[in-house]
Amino acid sequence: MHESNGGGGGLPRQVKLFGAVSLLNDFASEMVYPLLPAFVTGVLGGGALALGALDGAADAAAALVKLLAGRLADRPERRGPLIVGGYFLAALVRPVIAITAAAWQVIGLRVVDRLGKGLRTPPRDALIADVTPAPLVGRAFGLQRGLDHVGAVIGPLVAWALLTRHAEVRTVILASFVPGVLVVMLAVWAVKGGNGRQRAARPLPPSAAPAAHVPPAVIAISAFYLLRMPDTLIILQSQRLGIAVALVPLLWAAVHVVRSSTSFLGGALSDRIGPSPTMWIGWLSYVALATGMAMAHGPLAAWLLFLALGVVAGLTESPELALVSAVAGGGGHRGSLFGVYHALTGVAALAGGLLLGVIFQQASGATAFYVSAAGSLVLVILWPFWTRLHRVPPR
Repeated sequence: MHESNGGGGGLPRQVKLFGAVSLLNDFASEMVYPLLPAFVTGVLGGGALALGALDGAADAAAALVKLLAGRLADRPERRGPLIVGGYFLAALVRPVIAITAAAWQVIGLRVVDRLGKGLRTPPRDALIADVTPAPLVGRAFGLQRGLDHVGAVIGPLVAWALLTRHAEVRTVILASFVPGVLVVMLAVWAVKGGNGRQRAARPLPPSAAPAAHVPPAVIAISAFYLLRMPDTLIILQSQRLGIAVALVPLLWAAVHVVRSSTSFLGGALSDRIGPSPTMWIGWLSYVALATGMAMAHGPLAAWLLFLALGVVAGLTESPELALVSAVAGGGGHRGSLFGVYHALTGVAALAGGLLLGVIFQQASGATAFYVSAAGSLVLVILWPFWTRLHRVPPR
């Protein structure tokens, strides 16, 4: 039985604590991330392919760790150390990017940063799903993703403020160490914050062991990650459309305002109409906006379309997590399934990032966006048939 630490049927206290952890962590991370395209291409001399590899390799290299962390997360007593250890690793290596001398070093450190994400994400998501009443799972993940994006607003704004005071990019990256320390401190508190944690995930009887095959819903979600344009390439295309590097942190902060607000909406809509149709709406939105980005001319169009693309994250992230939770059911293997989900989407992001990076570099940014939009349109068309064929849970 789910246990709530909050009052009046609201979200559990532990869910709110992890929302605060996500806010602080993205504050630290997003001081650095929007500066990486300019840092890699301008300071270190890398190209679009390096940026595609940066986004994809960072998530895909953590795939094995995510699978292992997911399996370990089926044991509730292991969740706390995994979560805290993952945040600590990211906080430790992120500032080191400031002293790199080559693009491959940035990619390597970004990979280590994401290994920390691999350690912490499946146990955190399983914990949230286990302690939250079923009718509120979408809202719970909407809160976590929404506050995550709030942190992603604060981080770029702080970076922009430092840059306008003539701080170097390396100095801004180094400064991310301060909020990173606060993340670890709050994470230690958060994993101790739920009395229901040790009882939430029950061991599975032998007959309820997770199936060997990957759930069809996870395969379809991974296909979207394969087709979706990496954020670094969206930023690079925006710069080529006329947005100055100094304004990129502001753009990144603004898009996370959109992502945050629509994450709350996406979570609530997922609980109301189901995660599957909510996610489909997000995919359809991406097709239209990616096509618009391919046709865009000038910085105003780049601003408007980049901000609108924030809606896609809000309408897909929390429904994806709610759908994975629904597929897992009430058994004790939620951690394993979240590990599979995060691992496969990471591998798909690597393959897609490399492919779209090659197209971007060898043809043009517009061509890469057209390819991404066309592939996503195929997924949008097939999804209703896929859900009927494989009985994907609608709610």
